Amino acid sequence: MASLGMLAVAIHDLADARSTPPPRLGALPDFTFTRQDGQPFGSKQLRGQPFIANFIFTRCPTVCPVFTQKMARVQEHTAGLGQKLRLVSFSVDPTYDTPERLAEYGEKYRADFARWNFLTGDYATLKDTIVQGFKISMGREPGAAEDDLLSIFHGTHFVLVDGTGEIRGYYDSADPEATQRLETDARRLASEEG
Repeated sequence: MASLGMLAVAIHDLADARSTPPPRLGALPDFTFTRQDGQPFGSKQLRGQPFIANFIFTRCPTVCPVFTQKMARVQEHTAGLGQKLRLVSFSVDPTYDTPERLAEYGEKYRADFARWNFLTGDYATLKDTIVQGFKISMGREPGAAEDDLLSIFHGTHFVLVDGTGEIRGYYDSADPEATQRLETDARRLASEEG
């Protein structure tokens, strides 16, 4: 009998978690970078729509291919939302990652460019937006050679942002349950704001 009570509490807690909106964790500063098609793109174009951000670079030999595959799965799982939910991948290696390279990279992962944008731009401005705005680590080991790819580092959390530019959650890309939560929270924001 006690186990039935525990089950009821667990179900109630789960239902309560689903009905609780994600917290408000701080507003992003306005930003504009260059999209994979060479056009300017940023907070102005995203206003009114929630989006999921991640942080990658195209010549990354370690976590980025897996991180991008996970974003591709999020794209697939949320396809029914259309442009009510956008996906944005920020390059942490913008000197190398030209719009053309980002377009090739996106095509490799079957990105729907109507929903999923890949951004590059000035290194210092990108770093400021990612580190100060998104609160995600990014950088390069001091004194490392340009071709030392292992010297480039960045965080591997997805970040959910609502249509007002407010951060609503961080989700560990290595945790499948966190990714499921991300999709649930993103659907909720898209339905509330759409």
